[in-house]
Amino acid sequence: MKKISLSIIILAGNEEKIIKNCLKSCTWADEVVLVAANSTDSTVSISKQIIRDIVIVKTTDEYNKNFSKWRNLGYKKSKGDWIFYVDADEVVTQNLKDEILSTITNPSASYYVVPRANHYLGKRVYYGGSYPDYVKRLYYRPKFRGYTGYLHEEPIVSGSLGFLKHHLEHYTHRDLSSMLDKTVVWTDMEAKALLANNHPPVVWWRFLRMMFTKMWERLIKQQMWRDGNVGWISVIFEMYDTFIIYARLWELQQNDQKSSHL
Repeated sequence: MKKISLSIIILAGNEEKIIKNCLKSCTWADEVVLVAANSTDSTVSISKQIIRDIVIVKTTDEYNKNFSKWRNLGYKKSKGDWIFYVDADEVVTQNLKDEILSTITNPSASYYVVPRANHYLGKRVYYGGSYPDYVKRLYYRPKFRGYTGYLHEEPIVSGSLGFLKHHLEHYTHRDLSSMLDKTVVWTDMEAKALLANNHPPVVWWRFLRMMFTKMWERLIKQQMWRDGNVGWISVIFEMYDTFIIYARLWELQQNDQKSSHL
């Protein structure tokens, strides 16, 4: 009987500070593919030291703006019967490893979502929509055709969906500097997506409305205040992100108006 094989695909940029823990949690896979996207630090060399036969795929393009492309590069290079995606700031727990191996041996679906345990600023958080934070990650190759989408990538997959019980450890928002870096990239993408969808002109009250809607959702409805200082910081930061998105959108709309008058 043919052994069922699994490829783990890891997406990484300049992640030399955190890539070790991720890689060490993936050494059990039949194949590990690292997609090094715009990586200029020691991420690739560290990866080769930890997993000798790791497959490296290098790509250079806009920072943090081609996740579908990066996931597809890894998919096309991989060979496993099943594919599992992991980001550089994630760690596969022993329980999740065991569940994945059991699942692909006797599957009940063609692809699966995985819960994530999020850590903000070094602390595990539970509220504000931070758990279970399901993500689609495990795919049976014959039913999978890669990813599509620019801002929020989605898999092209057929068949039934299943849910894994054990979680990935996700060490996101590691410090305020990295949070600000992400804000610069993601708010630009969000604003351009809103512009492309013909969002109504931004007026002054929309800033307040959207910011306080975000605060109500995270702080009150999803009770993120229960995560203490980290929860409050996260809520205020999301309100700030929301403001920047609509400020950028306003700027884009103003530029469009100027261009139309030329």
